[in-house]
Amino acid sequence: MPELPEVETVRRGLLPVMEGQVIAQATVNRDGLRWPFPEGMAARLTGARVNTLRRRSKYILADLSTDETLLIHLGMSGRMLISGQMLGSFHHDHPAPQKHDHVVLDMAGGARITFNDARRFGAMDLMPTATAETHPLLAALGPEPMGNAFDESYLVARLKGRNTPIKSALLDQHIVAGLGNIYVCETLYRARIAPATKAGALTAKQVAALVPIIREVLAEAIEAGGSSLRDFRQADGELGYFQHSFQVYDREGQPCVTPGCSAKIERMVQSGRSSFYCPICQR
Repeated sequence: MPELPEVETVRRGLLPVMEGQVIAQATVNRDGLRWPFPEGMAARLTGARVNTLRRRSKYILADLSTDETLLIHLGMSGRMLISGQMLGSFHHDHPAPQKHDHVVLDMAGGARITFNDARRFGAMDLMPTATAETHPLLAALGPEPMGNAFDESYLVARLKGRNTPIKSALLDQHIVAGLGNIYVCETLYRARIAPATKAGALTAKQVAALVPIIREVLAEAIEAGGSSLRDFRQADGELGYFQHSFQVYDREGQPCVTPGCSAKIERMVQSGRSSFYCPICQR
């Protein structure tokens, strides 16, 4: 599942061809994906201008001139592909329609944006912009990890006395929005905290130190274009490169990268997800 850096990378790729542009024609090729599409979605999108293209957690939100907001979730294999537009030094012509091209947005500026999703776990919805934050998928989300509301005092207060493992606590979207398995593993390695450590057992100093590390890991991943695992691609079809910088994730059995450490990276399963860690560096 794409995490915050992957979704932010896609949003930034879409910005030049969507924000400020009119959707000249929206085409919807099926009734829905993970959930049914809203009634009349193609007609409601056609003719609307994209005023703002933003991100909330792992969702892309397009605020429209019709006072509605288009919510996009990529799911496990969803891709937003751009064609017919100059992207740097490359020009992508409109490709032939593909089997899994479920929603197509032809922009007035000449670009075509195609939502392609082979596994159909993605989603799109329309909601009033004025009440977008109360949408069921958004209402209970915690603060953005790169935002001002996510600071040391906030995280210390939220984790105080919690008996859940710190890995699970950081994956809890009610506590902090957008973090997923990859970047929590990387964060805990840099913080030298074992993923099974109870959140409430950490000192306030240890918890506070997580905030800048989380931001550092996410910023590096966004700069690298995200991590291309399985199906993820950027909006221009290119791969992300942060996976080449993984220090623990998916490195089971490989040497720890900390100078002087003789351990090998281990893997454990927590709540059905793999946690990668160094048994010596992370206590």
